Amino acid sequence: MNGLSVRAPASDADWEAYYELRWRILRAPWQAQGPERDDTDATSLHRMLCDAQGKTLAVGRLHRVDAQQGQIRYMAVDSDCRRRGYGSLLLAGLEQAAREMQLESIILQAREAALPFYRRHGYNMVEKSFLLFDEIQHYLMNKQINN
Repeated sequence: MNGLSVRAPASDADWEAYYELRWRILRAPWQAQGPERDDTDATSLHRMLCDAQGKTLAVGRLHRVDAQQGQIRYMAVDSDCRRRGYGSLLLAGLEQAAREMQLESIILQAREAALPFYRRHGYNMVEKSFLLFDEIQHYLMNKQINN
């Protein structure tokens, strides 16, 4: 996967591309307005996967829940870039950041369609959780990470 990099958004253009992809994949298909951002965005660690030309291919974020646990949210891979390992690269970058933060575990809310992806990466289902937009079932998942 030559020329790909997982990095933090740095410039205004990076942030614009980051939030646009996040909205386009996670909200636009349901004509949902916001929240493109939430109260923990300012204190979260954001990562984006970009190609050699700087195009944003995937985004996600990690925030600290407490001293031992972090939560990954808003994972999104561009529709034209799926099944190429990009989500795996981004997830690995977020997990590495969690290790650097000395977290012991990560939780996330996975859409039903993403369950196989997260299971392949060592996440365990805890419980069925909430229904987004009255149609997208989510499941709480967790993973212990090695520091």
